[in-house]
Amino acid sequence: MSAVIGVIGGTGLNAIEGLQDKSWERVLSPWGSSSDEMLIGTIDGTRHVFLPRHERGYRYAPSDINYRANIDAMKRLGVTDIISFSAVGSLRADLQPGQFVIVDQFVDLTHNRPTSFFGSGCVAHVSMAEPVCSRVGDALEQAAANIGMPLTRGGTYVAIEGPQFPTRAECDLYGSWGCSVVGMTNMPEAKLAREAEMCYSTVAVVTDYGCRPSSRAAIGADQMMKILTDNADRARALVRAVAPLLKGRPAACPAGCDHVLDHAIVTDEQVRDHDLVAKLDAVAGRVLRK
Repeated sequence: MSAVIGVIGGTGLNAIEGLQDKSWERVLSPWGSSSDEMLIGTIDGTRHVFLPRHERGYRYAPSDINYRANIDAMKRLGVTDIISFSAVGSLRADLQPGQFVIVDQFVDLTHNRPTSFFGSGCVAHVSMAEPVCSRVGDALEQAAANIGMPLTRGGTYVAIEGPQFPTRAECDLYGSWGCSVVGMTNMPEAKLAREAEMCYSTVAVVTDYGCRPSSRAAIGADQMMKILTDNADRARALVRAVAPLLKGRPAACPAGCDHVLDHAIVTDEQVRDHDLVAKLDAVAGRVLRK
């Protein structure tokens, strides 16, 4: 089975290089407008779909992003595996600015965003115990090693509403919970990708120490922007390096990502909302059409 790799770009990552036969396309979604057009092309013969999460030029704040339209549009384009880049603040002394982290867990503190494709008229309960795809994470880890790029495997991402950065007390609290990084954009994105039965992995890019103890030297705006620029170049290199490793996708994901809806929908067929079911044609059509 051929993979279609979706790449969601965070702060500082507005395009990916090395795409052949590329074009920007707008994909219609019943959930509204996606953040931007999709940049579609191929790398090493593998189809890629790239989306700037905040739109080119950074138009959308984290709370204003239409996460449902973004994920639905990628599903409609046949995306199977999503690599999501996210700029984050570090909550650990060993995660320094410039470090890449493959996240494996989340704590969701967002409160002002639609978090599910499902709802009244078609209720589904999807497990988030393992919120990311270990197969995609393995490929990213191997790709980073192949190009000599330092990368940390494993860590918990606490998602806050924003747009303000957290207080020092909040950072101390998140650190005491065992969280590794703090960001604003990977929830509900990861939940929606899971509901859409897409393999999802987060690459968190550390840009600063956030509000950690003042004994550490503060990073100025010019230094932060340099870190973002450098990280964007490295993120593009990682995308190019992982493409051949994800090209040959197994018929079924060994982590089970592509079958999480098998027993998740609990609303009886006789009482389902037909309008909502129609909107779920891409996300849940595999199970709703049975």
